[in-house]
Amino acid sequence: QVQLVESGGGLVQAGGSQRLSCAASGRSFRDYAMGWFRQAPGKEREFVAAISRSGGSIDYADSVKGRFTISRDSAKNTVYLQMNSLKPEDTADYYCAAVWSPYSGSYFNTAGKYPYWGQGTQVTVSS
Repeated sequence: QVQLVESGGGLVQAGGSQRLSCAASGRSFRDYAMGWFRQAPGKEREFVAAISRSGGSIDYADSVKGRFTISRDSAKNTVYLQMNSLKPEDTADYYCAAVWSPYSGSYFNTAGKYPYWGQGTQVTVSS
């Protein structure tokens, strides 16, 4: 198994930036594809970004494309979500997720594919 702990959330003004981190422990981090999801109050959890084991394949939701960047540091067992040009509609609880992947170039943008989840970190963007 792998344990995930998110950090970096908080209050930020619209147009600002924030970086979320997700520290992984347990099984080898290099064997896992990673993803970020978010859930706003009263809404379903939605896909934000995903990255393959190798870091060479990445996917983004259309709503964040060009503003958010996902990356991973295998030496630190950490995946990041750099969020720029934040909007009030980005306000949500953000979750990182992990799935063991036999293929270095595969990523997953469906929540149901991920068996491991962090506890979430809240991001609030004020207008």
